[in-house]
Amino acid sequence: MNADIAPTRAPHPTPTLHFTLRLSATPRGARLARHLAAEQLHTWGWPYDTEANHIATLLVSELATNAALHGRVRGRDFRLRLTLHPEDATLRIELTDARPTHRPPTPGTLPSPSPDDNGGRGLLLVETLATHWGTTCGDPYTKTVWCEVALA
Repeated sequence: MNADIAPTRAPHPTPTLHFTLRLSATPRGARLARHLAAEQLHTWGWPYDTEANHIATLLVSELATNAALHGRVRGRDFRLRLTLHPEDATLRIELTDARPTHRPPTPGTLPSPSPDDNGGRGLLLVETLATHWGTTCGDPYTKTVWCEVALA
């Protein structure tokens, strides 16, 4: 009877893409996180020589270095997770480490480093380059520092 009425189908949304890897909480692990993120972005369509790949790789590098330096617990790894939302070309970068009690300052409250300091500028770069960033604790044993960046 209603054979002439075709069911309407919602268009399939573009699937979200994920990349997750555990790495040693060492400078070598942070360096590897940077290289693997650049490779994954290249695979997803943002070649190595694009500004989007450079910015995202820099953000991964800063967060992975912080995870290796400040979030390190002997014998525990950190986790890198990249989530690409293709519909708006947004990349979410998450670094999860084993020190939930060592939380960074909240966004917008980062102190300016002294010109004589050799470090302390990583999160300022994250705050400047990312559209959003923050920290979450999903369980009592880990914390995740995350940021989002528009690739397009």
